[in-house]
Amino acid sequence: MKSELWITEKQTEDLLMSFRVKNTLHEEITDFQQLAVVDTYAYGRMLMLDNIVMTTIKDEFVYHEMLSLVPLNTHPNPENVLVIGGGDGGAVREIVRHPKVKQVTLVEIDEKVIVNSKKYLPEIAAAFDNPKLRLIVADGIKHIQENHNKYDVILVDSTDPIGPAVGLFALDFYRDVYAALKEDGIMAAQTESPYLHDKIIKQIHSDLKSLYPLVKLYLASIPTYPTGLWSFTLASKKHDPLLVKQDDIQDMPTRYYNSKIHFSAFALPNFLANILE
Repeated sequence: MKSELWITEKQTEDLLMSFRVKNTLHEEITDFQQLAVVDTYAYGRMLMLDNIVMTTIKDEFVYHEMLSLVPLNTHPNPENVLVIGGGDGGAVREIVRHPKVKQVTLVEIDEKVIVNSKKYLPEIAAAFDNPKLRLIVADGIKHIQENHNKYDVILVDSTDPIGPAVGLFALDFYRDVYAALKEDGIMAAQTESPYLHDKIIKQIHSDLKSLYPLVKLYLASIPTYPTGLWSFTLASKKHDPLLVKQDDIQDMPTRYYNSKIHFSAFALPNFLANILE
């Protein structure tokens, strides 16, 4: 009988998710975390950091399009964009396609994420040679602190609030992001699962509401993330994503996001709306 190799992500103390693996493509301990790239039967090649699924070939487009294009199409002129984290390059791939973007700065703390994404996930890491990209390998928190009133849109493409990403979920960091944005700037971040991380979502929402006049949660279905329902939070100094004219939303070659989803993603189920009240 042929042996089978499975990897298991411990999503909580009470919840596991397992994937049958064809091949292990790469493993290493970086200066910041454990990194692995595996080829799975169900979701194709997969990047894992500290045994947590970061992205997969099969469903990555949902996350990267929704994190990037909702805020980009909310801002009327997103010329200068910053991504904190996101070393796999998926967010950058979406941002450089936007016709109004002139420059995107990617600040990733772990260069090994970039190197291995380019090697093993070229479909995701497809825009590292794009002339719009300015790539910086450094601490994103420090970069934010050193750049005030500079960016139109800032995306926080972080891992879960553990390890090197803990500081990206703190109120002090959100204050620094606010200062790094221009007077009509927008930030967006991935903010975990409504079913499993309701306390985190509520805290993030409260923290951002103390800084920004407009804060809205939106949702997408991402099957490899815990429970399959994932949240993002958009915080804006001026522009409301629900007041965007549908005809003004850029027509781009997307697989998940479109002008109708731009608005419907903000329709929250009652249990989640109640969490935010």
